[in-house]
Amino acid sequence: MITRRHFLKIGGLTVAASGWTTKVLMGSAQAQKSPLQNMVADVKPLAAEDYAARLEKARRLMAENNMDGLFLEGGTNLQYFSNVNWWRSERTFGALYSQKRDPIWVCPAFERNRAEELIAKGQEIRTWEEHESPYALIAGVMKDLGAGGGRLGLDPSMRHFIYYGLCRDAAGLELTDGAVVTEGCRGVKTAKEIAYMDLANKITKLAYREAFKQIGEGMSPRDLAAAVSAAHQQMGVSGGGGPQFGPNTAFPHGSMVVRNLQKGDTVLVDGGCSVEGYRSDITRTVFFGQPTDKQHKVWEVVKQAQAAALKAVRSGATCESVDRAARRVIEDAGFGPDYEFFAHRLGHGIGLEGHEYPYLVRGNTLKLQPGMTFSNEPGIYIYGEFGVRLEDCMVVTEGGGRTLGGLEATDIDKPFGDEA
Repeated sequence: MITRRHFLKIGGLTVAASGWTTKVLMGSAQAQKSPLQNMVADVKPLAAEDYAARLEKARRLMAENNMDGLFLEGGTNLQYFSNVNWWRSERTFGALYSQKRDPIWVCPAFERNRAEELIAKGQEIRTWEEHESPYALIAGVMKDLGAGGGRLGLDPSMRHFIYYGLCRDAAGLELTDGAVVTEGCRGVKTAKEIAYMDLANKITKLAYREAFKQIGEGMSPRDLAAAVSAAHQQMGVSGGGGPQFGPNTAFPHGSMVVRNLQKGDTVLVDGGCSVEGYRSDITRTVFFGQPTDKQHKVWEVVKQAQAAALKAVRSGATCESVDRAARRVIEDAGFGPDYEFFAHRLGHGIGLEGHEYPYLVRGNTLKLQPGMTFSNEPGIYIYGEFGVRLEDCMVVTEGGGRTLGGLEATDIDKPFGDEA
């Protein structure tokens, strides 16, 4: 069973109104003809100067927060600053950043040759043997930086055994949360990062549009997921989506009960892809056959909520105010109170990870800045009947919010707008 959660770990359209129910079925000759083409062949990766700019901002934030060092282990934060993609194991590996020097790497001795293939030339690598403590080695790096009793920021996604090892073997250091640096840098995207996300979001919407042409009675969620994945591949990326049909669409992250497509079913697909590591996250809700009055009403309310959220986005507005703008529309339409039908926050940050800082949720008084990127995904879920969610990603600009990738749903039978 392909659920949204499974998709995130690995990587609408009123069918009757468009006439596709009878004209395009799974496996038809028309369905096999695709207008899609590779859209990433000319995309250029980030350059050395982009990583240098990130490091400079990190150093500034470290200075502002009285942080003598920042230790990042293998994972997305380390990849963001260094372009080194290192797996996580029981052996501590990472880089210690400081305000003035290049990062100093802490590496298992037997992995040094592998690390040298990935780490920028000229950067220092210190190794530890199997019987030695990497945490004492980190403490030694801080001492050599003149901060033996200083303040060391830690990767906010760091695993507990590393933290406890530092508490034991680097007792002279003051350990603190490094999120003010990692989130402070990653939370605001550059023009290049936004361009990658614009393209990723457009690709996923085009993939959905192509895959929806293959909707047919009796198809399984896996059939539709395969069509979505194939369409992504035709455009040069690895991506996909987790479809749900009928009453299963009332489960925000999917039901374990497999249901093949039946006439009158709601169809909800949530998924995405990445371009140069930067993610898309798109949901469309469409209907197989003529929607009922209730389905039509719910879809319209969700669309109005999504539009209200986008309108509320502006520099200086709080994250919670954007969530509230969408929630108010849904509650005023009778689908309340609170989380009763709109069961989750409005949105999450997105970038190198599908879900990342910051979040559009009640209680988050963080002020929006140009360059922040979020999902905008209101939904109404009626268990035993159906659910509707519309999700596009958006970016905060000087002039307000902008939807990434275009192709916004404008009507129940225009899930990708007039461009469909």
